[in-house]
Amino acid sequence: MATRKTCRMRPGGVLVRSSSALLASTFIGVWLAGPAFAQDGGATTLDRIVIEGASYETDDSNSYTTNLISVGEKDVMSVREIPQTTTVLTRERLDDGGYTSLDTALRDTPGIVVLNNDNGRSSLFSRGFEFDSLYFNGLSAPLSSVYGTQPDMAIVDHVEILHGPSGLFGGTGEPAGTINMRLKQAKRDFEARFDGAFGSWADKRGEIDITGPLNESGSVRGRFVGVLESEDGFVDTVTNGVGVAYGTIQADIGTNTTATLSISHQVRDITPFNGLPTAQDGTLLNLDRSTFTGADWNNFDNSVTDYIGEVEHKFDDGGHAKVSARYQVTDVDFMYAWANGYVASNGDIVSGGGDTSDSRWLARKYKSDALSVDAHVSKPFELFGQEHNVILGADYRNQDATLHQGAGTITVDQNIYNWQTNLPYPVVNYTVNTGTQTDQLGVYGQLRVKPIERLTLIGGGRLTWYGATTKNLATGAVTNKQSVNAHVTPYAGIVFDINNLLSAYSSYTEIFQPQSATDVSGNLLDPREGRQYEVGLKGEFFDGNVTTSLSYFNLRDNNRAISDPLNPGSSIAQGEVEVQGVELQAFGSPLPGLEVTAGYTYTYSQYLNAASAGETFSTYTPKHMLQLWAKYSFDDRFGALEGAFVGAGVSAFSSFSSVSQGVTIKAPGYATADVMAGYNINDNLKATLNVTNVFDQKYYSRVGGTSVFNFYGEPRAAKFRLSARF
Repeated sequence: MATRKTCRMRPGGVLVRSSSALLASTFIGVWLAGPAFAQDGGATTLDRIVIEGASYETDDSNSYTTNLISVGEKDVMSVREIPQTTTVLTRERLDDGGYTSLDTALRDTPGIVVLNNDNGRSSLFSRGFEFDSLYFNGLSAPLSSVYGTQPDMAIVDHVEILHGPSGLFGGTGEPAGTINMRLKQAKRDFEARFDGAFGSWADKRGEIDITGPLNESGSVRGRFVGVLESEDGFVDTVTNGVGVAYGTIQADIGTNTTATLSISHQVRDITPFNGLPTAQDGTLLNLDRSTFTGADWNNFDNSVTDYIGEVEHKFDDGGHAKVSARYQVTDVDFMYAWANGYVASNGDIVSGGGDTSDSRWLARKYKSDALSVDAHVSKPFELFGQEHNVILGADYRNQDATLHQGAGTITVDQNIYNWQTNLPYPVVNYTVNTGTQTDQLGVYGQLRVKPIERLTLIGGGRLTWYGATTKNLATGAVTNKQSVNAHVTPYAGIVFDINNLLSAYSSYTEIFQPQSATDVSGNLLDPREGRQYEVGLKGEFFDGNVTTSLSYFNLRDNNRAISDPLNPGSSIAQGEVEVQGVELQAFGSPLPGLEVTAGYTYTYSQYLNAASAGETFSTYTPKHMLQLWAKYSFDDRFGALEGAFVGAGVSAFSSFSSVSQGVTIKAPGYATADVMAGYNINDNLKATLNVTNVFDQKYYSRVGGTSVFNFYGEPRAAKFRLSARF
């Protein structure tokens, strides 16, 4: 893929507080660009400088780094051009880690906190906040961990993560950031790949990936990916199965226009586990890691189907216009039981009232149709001897969801050391029956100006219209209604290229989230607003083979609903929390044969006001997180070792906790080590062995309440993979 080197935008932020000024700057930029677009009655064509070897796809890079990225933007550009911390998991890193679901990959990713659950159903956090959407090829769909909509990694070329608020092109959402997955693209040349894997806990997985031209010229090409996997898991009774079918067709329409249609269908069949209880005071229990506290009829089934259409035209000056849409259909049906209380000293499960407790169960039927549409134009222009860029666009999102829920208890005396799983199957009465519809329309613009060659100023703004309605499906009554009109989201950044290797940046970003709480007059509270300042350095070293970043961020979430001290039962939008910290990352190949990923994150969060002032806000987030991984591939200099490769890594986290109904549950910090070894048998065949938690460290990876959501990390496990590629 070719990129315009002269139009690189570096990260950073001029801290402009005036929203109207940012919006005005964008549209003034379009007006100023007019004379530059026309010359002697015709269009001015800017010279296009091609970076040899640059590719947005990582499928064939064999590298842990990439020099192109698009997350949080509408253009594909250098990592140094994006004014916030970014992280990329290339195809090579995904393969070497043996990652199959998004949450398994993110557990080893700098700056990300994964609250473990069944694979594909974990909660994902960054900078103290949970991600509430996922992107495919720049198009979003809602994310809720309980419904298991995270994709299998077999269909993904690479994962891009933007840390912190991303409201300019996102509108509403949590200030965690953006996770964008670039789906595998069809290729002009034929390739076929077959993978088989076998591992601990009866893990069996097969993948097929075939791509190539569909006509003689290669102007029409396709790709198919298929997956089947089943695994028992290290917890008794638990199983986790997944099936995936993905197909994409891409066609050239003329010389500069491409149309792409992709369909992905994924099903999960899980016997779920909701975690362990604690002692009454929140003390974590020392149990066998295989302990199961559910019923043998626990079940979770879902299907997620995505339809994506894209049409992109590339202009001769390096700009482009693109229209794309994503339609996601989700269908979930689950029912599972867990402990309904804490554990007494003799092992009995006890409710808060002191009586021997029952097992609790939850049943849901959930359906969702979600649509995301985006149309934008990106154009470079010349002014005062420098090349600048402007983006204008609009997007629309809609979701129609229905939820039917039932819950209850089963009368049974449970003991944590002798758990009864053969429970009677309850009669489900779906007492919660709701339908929710949300709509969001936005228009946005971004202007990038280079006053001098080394300096880039970035300004942008967005107007968002949002509406949500919740109905009782049994009565038809509207139970909640929200609306936000023309909400302004500003964006600003500045980047200075210190030299060819290093850039300094600063940025200011926002995002907002509507609230359902009301004040004493019954009016909806103003939306929460996440605002972040970030400063840092980004570098490209070793001939661009290693990318690095160092950043400091300060994020505040304002207008949070808190109880009105003068009017009990009502709320006021005066809560505020602060999350700040430092992130250090490095990815790539500093030496021939050596690939490295390294990251350290320090995070400090607190409530700034109200009754919780001074207390930790994100108790789940460790203050210190360290992730290191390195792989070395032996070449012909090593004689008989040529074709072999080895890898090793460490993940370390400081202590973390949760607070549930006034009880604090604390988990100590921990560190685990993973290793890998493999051999390229020939040009087409490769064997790999991964061993995770090689020292079999016993630790809690997540804590929740006194009856639920306390999970052990996985014991030592091994997986062998055989890959054939033609």
